[in-house]
Amino acid sequence: MRPGEPHPPEHLADIEAICRLKYAYARCVDTKDWDELATLLTEDCVASYSNGKYHHEGREDIMGWLSSSMASETFHSSHKMHHPEIELTGPDTATGTWALEDVVVETQWEIVIRGAAFYTDEYVKRDGCWLIRRTAYRRVYETLEPWSGTPGLTVTASWWATD
Repeated sequence: MRPGEPHPPEHLADIEAICRLKYAYARCVDTKDWDELATLLTEDCVASYSNGKYHHEGREDIMGWLSSSMASETFHSSHKMHHPEIELTGPDTATGTWALEDVVVETQWEIVIRGAAFYTDEYVKRDGCWLIRRTAYRRVYETLEPWSGTPGLTVTASWWATD
């Protein structure tokens, strides 16, 4: 299917389900809901982040890495997935490309990381539910800024500390 071509109406429910899956993925990462996040991935899922710098195979490996690298209450992230381009490649398979904008505030290290990337995903439908089978992003850019570069920068609210 070419960009701009309409999807057949019968595909729209699956496309919406895949969008909700990816949105839940971002929410679970940012709220550190590792149990729910694990339910969104196939057992044999493959994840490759930051142009392949962080590559993990299998749900257990992916979840171990994410939960250890992002678990600290000093690690605050916001991942925004948008501009989905979803293609159904079969009755139970699909691919997706997503634009990503993310911000990480790490209060212990006193840094702010900002970036943009494009995710390329593969999905599979099992027992009527869509799951992520492969997810990867390639950075368009990433910046790292020390707090010292932003006079007066203060975290005034935190999901884990103040709210």
